[in-house]
Amino acid sequence: MKLLKLLFAFICGAFIGNANAADITIYYSPTCPHCHHARNFIENTLIYEYADLKVSEVNVANRDNYQAFVDALHKCDYTTGGVPVLVIGEKCFQGYADSMQSDLRAAVEADLDDAQKQAAAVNRAEFEKDSAAFVAAHSDRKNAISDADVKKKISNKSNMPDILLYGFMILLLIGLGVVLFKKQK
Repeated sequence: MKLLKLLFAFICGAFIGNANAADITIYYSPTCPHCHHARNFIENTLIYEYADLKVSEVNVANRDNYQAFVDALHKCDYTTGGVPVLVIGEKCFQGYADSMQSDLRAAVEADLDDAQKQAAAVNRAEFEKDSAAFVAAHSDRKNAISDADVKKKISNKSNMPDILLYGFMILLLIGLGVVLFKKQK
């Protein structure tokens, strides 16, 4: 019986000891101001507070990422496609405001032990005291962010269909404008 208790304690300790900050996936649009603010907070603050945090950014304006975005909306039970959508561990957030920062931190810390939470608090205090020095000392943290934009990684040539589509739409709008203005004269 003692052996089983020791084995159980060892297994629990192994799982608890390996707890890491919950990873973040942010679904964003390049034209969305709230997305810009959310990404700014994550890229310039959170990655420095949580040493093990990993961030995946998914550009929803890229058609190759559409299904991943739809899957995230379903997982989160969101009925609208508004961005940003942040998936942190098992928690979801849609939209962004500075008032959400403590909730986002709580979601990141959900699986951390007390020592890891304390380390994050120390990092936050040092960052707030002298952010430039802290960022310079921890410049490797920028590697915590990965761009999940598959199309962008493959090649720039794959953007040609988008350019053709937008060009065609602009030509249609110009043609429509010419027709409407001719009828008025």
